[in-house]
Amino acid sequence: MLTLESFEQAAEIVKQVTQETKLIKSSYFSDLTGNKVYLKPENMQRTGAYKVRGAYYKISTLTEEERAKGLIAASAGNHAQGVAYAAHKFGAKAVIVMPTTTPLIKVERTKSYGADVILKGDVYDEACAYALELAEKEGYTFIHPFDDPAVATGQGTIAMEIVQELPLVDYILVPIGGGGLATGVSTLAKLLNPHIKVIGVEPSGAACMKASLEKGEVVTLPHVNTIADGTAVQTPGEHIFPYLQENLDDVITIDDDELIVAFLDMVENHKMIVENSGLLTVAALRHLNFTGKKVVSILSGGNMDVITMSSVVQHGLIQRDRIFTVSVLIPDKPGELVRVASIIAENQGNVIKLDHNQFISTNRYAAVELKVTLEAYGTDHKKKIVKALEEAGCKPKIIRANL
Repeated sequence: MLTLESFEQAAEIVKQVTQETKLIKSSYFSDLTGNKVYLKPENMQRTGAYKVRGAYYKISTLTEEERAKGLIAASAGNHAQGVAYAAHKFGAKAVIVMPTTTPLIKVERTKSYGADVILKGDVYDEACAYALELAEKEGYTFIHPFDDPAVATGQGTIAMEIVQELPLVDYILVPIGGGGLATGVSTLAKLLNPHIKVIGVEPSGAACMKASLEKGEVVTLPHVNTIADGTAVQTPGEHIFPYLQENLDDVITIDDDELIVAFLDMVENHKMIVENSGLLTVAALRHLNFTGKKVVSILSGGNMDVITMSSVVQHGLIQRDRIFTVSVLIPDKPGELVRVASIIAENQGNVIKLDHNQFISTNRYAAVELKVTLEAYGTDHKKKIVKALEEAGCKPKIIRANL
């Protein structure tokens, strides 16, 4: 199924539902890594992710009878929207089973394309098991999110576009959940140019592909734990695994904290919203052990709910010392609060929140605690402010920021 002919056919078919996502040259990441870094913004697709490619191509290969039975899929969100949108285009009924942990925005948008949504299970694998039960019971045609050569072929059309636009690309970084996108991209990249290196990137809290490749067979993780919900998969695809063994050059794993920093990088330097799974390849840029190469990072999606976005921004600012909380001990007498505020102001700190505790000591005239949450430019600026407070005898102590 994964032949150059099938990829070329898929590339023409998916154009019916995809938007052109031209490569974006990133001066910021190029300077940071010493490579020429380009971003493939699949977060700009109509459904907010690349998944519509595989879903639409897969459905196009079905018979009228199979489509008439109704379609069913399991997904943490992006495949759900892809199937729902593609089914709508073909005039077919779609039922989508989603984990109960799926962000609300993905649930609502899936419904907006006319699909019936069922929330079941805590992770994708549990939702998938239920979807398969319903498919057998109701006679629906099951559209797998990744373990299907036709779906992988549709996803691989991304590689066709990358090579057409950047023929001399050296490395392609691709997110991995179950492996459908990585299968399509790595297989087609090697067919077009065997010298292209394709590196898969997955969250360290759900590194099922790395474990499987190391063991030489598909491995099921006992559990997964990651903020990258779109790649929170316990078992990679069995049907596509041989392609990955042959065509994937390496796998990098990323901690959740790195995704938080990557989110800030994208917002501040590219004014772009990318969901946590899509940020895997951005975070991986800091792990590259080479320079002077042309590197493409695939941004797989941008469907992030506002509450998650707010949380990620806050944690990112704290992680980068742009926001921190310091506890100082001062005598409880007039003018002390002004003195502390003046020290912070003189060092260009910006106070966000104050908490005054008179009961830290039995003798409040000797010392009361003042917790100050403030904004800084980064680690060096934070250290400068803390040092100034130390020199003023305030006995500063960094404590956990609580916004």
